Amino acid sequence: MTMLALSFARVCSGLAPFRTALHLQPLRSASGITVAQIDEEVAKLLELKARLGGGDDGKHQFVLKTPKGTRDYNPKQMAIRERVFNTITRCFKRHGAETIDTPVFELKETLTGKYGEDSKLIYDLKDQGGELLSLRYDLTVPFARYLAMNKITNIKRYHIAKVYRRDNPAMTRGRYREFYQCDFDIAGQYDAMIPDAECLKIVHEILSELELGDFRIKVNDRRILDGMFAVCGVPDDKFRTICSTVDKLDKLPWQEVRKEMVDEKGLSEEAADQIGEYVSLHGGMDLAERLLQDPRMSQSKQACAGLSDIKLLFSYLQLFQVTDKVVFDLSLARGLDYYTGVIYEAVLTQAGVAPVAPASNDTQNGSEESVSVGSVAGGGRYDGLVGMFDPKNRKVPCVGVSIGIERIFSIMEQRAEAAAEKVRTTEVQVLVASAQKNLLEERLRLVTELWNAGIKAEVMYKKNPKLLSQLQLCEETGIPLVAILGEQELKDGVVKLRVVASREEVDVSRSDLITEIKRRTSEA
Repeated sequence: MTMLALSFARVCSGLAPFRTALHLQPLRSASGITVAQIDEEVAKLLELKARLGGGDDGKHQFVLKTPKGTRDYNPKQMAIRERVFNTITRCFKRHGAETIDTPVFELKETLTGKYGEDSKLIYDLKDQGGELLSLRYDLTVPFARYLAMNKITNIKRYHIAKVYRRDNPAMTRGRYREFYQCDFDIAGQYDAMIPDAECLKIVHEILSELELGDFRIKVNDRRILDGMFAVCGVPDDKFRTICSTVDKLDKLPWQEVRKEMVDEKGLSEEAADQIGEYVSLHGGMDLAERLLQDPRMSQSKQACAGLSDIKLLFSYLQLFQVTDKVVFDLSLARGLDYYTGVIYEAVLTQAGVAPVAPASNDTQNGSEESVSVGSVAGGGRYDGLVGMFDPKNRKVPCVGVSIGIERIFSIMEQRAEAAAEKVRTTEVQVLVASAQKNLLEERLRLVTELWNAGIKAEVMYKKNPKLLSQLQLCEETGIPLVAILGEQELKDGVVKLRVVASREEVDVSRSDLITEIKRRTSEA
């Protein structure tokens, strides 16, 4: 504590002219000052000093950091990320989706009023040329605007792009202010629950293929929630705000959620307790059948319509062979305003991953306990969103899912580090090497032949590299093959092909080299 205080005092004395600008009082003693306060004020002073060009050499000093809630990705991280993207894209294409792109910013009025209480997290841009703009918060609202603007009534599309939220970031948990979303949506008038079931099948395929561990896909229906609120005595004008509070049950225990409903949202204790009875229920088709017979729920036509669709959904999920991972959970709310029917969310649950992101404060138990590591996918049906943008309010029914790529990436990155996994950051298949000096031209000729044949190849940027250095490069970067040229090989019209892993070497005629490399790399 004393050393920190002394450091702070030294910085303050060296930057006295800036104290006035920051409204700082001179430091009298270290007593009563917390470490956090010291760190905060030192950071402010250093940033101001850098901004005003106060470096020792008189040059402008840059603050070398990424903005809050953002990060850089090194080649190893990008290799893992690319692998995940490829898995997701393959799945989307396997299900017949085509892709689109939309601007990274939209008119502010396009985004306003679509996200409930989360609207405060939208990034607004300064007025440029007379248009009020905001960075996109998700990919769903821009998709709905795209459909309405282009008068499209049927499309199955995927979209992978960055979105922006002015959230409190939690970097270790995969929560950022700038992050990717991977969306799959089906727009069009179709028979009930068939497209919805396919979206859940896609989530099941992606999470299974990525091998992230055990997972559960929770499903519910906005009509069931609204019907439940009505029969429990929630006033109509409080439906959306109470729904946003119920949505916090994956992060907070019921007692805290109940407290917010009663103390902050003004709901009666009786209504809150009735809601508590329902949101604790979870099951499958049998639960839907039971709720259809429930004395209170059966009074709501809305809830009964939702429950009938849940039953139909589970019948299709049985055919898709995914019911082992899907659970009907009445606590699932999803706070976005635009959902109108089925909603769902995928959550990872496995032992020993508590550092990634426990879903609630009461899961800090031993590593053997199964803990939730947060949502990794979510979505639902939004039949009215496109109509909001259409001048004639023409509706286009839509259902979709968004894969939480950042959370998935955080988990996979931690796994790779924990297992000391060697991740290849390039796709080079063969290094063209030389065994003697003065063979640069021959190496360049051969690598050109390989490039022209579509083979991923590389040479060292030295005229006379040592053979050992070239072989070590392959070991370090994971290049599987080395094509070695020497004076004897050139005379004989062959290339010595070396397998790096086994150190096996074989002479291959120059004319057969391309075929041999392709054969060996396709088998790997």
